[in-house]
Amino acid sequence: MFKLSEIKELIKLVDQTSIHELEIENEGAKLAIRKPGKTEVVNVQAAPIAPAYVPAPAAPAPAASPEPATAAPESDGAAASRAGLHTIVSPMVGTFYRAPSPDAPPFVHTGDKVTEKTVVCILEAMKLMNPLEAEVRGEIVEILVENGQLVEFGQPLFLVKPE
Repeated sequence: MFKLSEIKELIKLVDQTSIHELEIENEGAKLAIRKPGKTEVVNVQAAPIAPAYVPAPAAPAPAASPEPATAAPESDGAAASRAGLHTIVSPMVGTFYRAPSPDAPPFVHTGDKVTEKTVVCILEAMKLMNPLEAEVRGEIVEILVENGQLVEFGQPLFLVKPE
């Protein structure tokens, strides 16, 4: 069940990022937030309370334009060097922290060996600190985001060379 304060906080988080859609399921309640220009709560299926705001259906969003011709394709060397690497992605929208506190050392560095249960970072969402485990055994090859950076659902955070 989602509380109204949680829904408002999620809407703020989505509004502050470049993501356009967020879907969450928690204890049987489903929440979908989409923003085709402005944030809208489209579908909330949670009993016994009704959603605070459900807008009228909007016109379909225009088709996304293709990427600009100035975008350089990834070189064959870069693609080959990433082949076989495992990408650890963010399971949520939140703030990425490399260490448990500002004065503590980072959880992992490039070149560190990790196991499935190694905590690699903390993701803060709605004032909750969520540790993220590597879920793969291997070596950290690259850290793709900066400490304190806002990350999106599904955003790549680390590249790991599996053992």
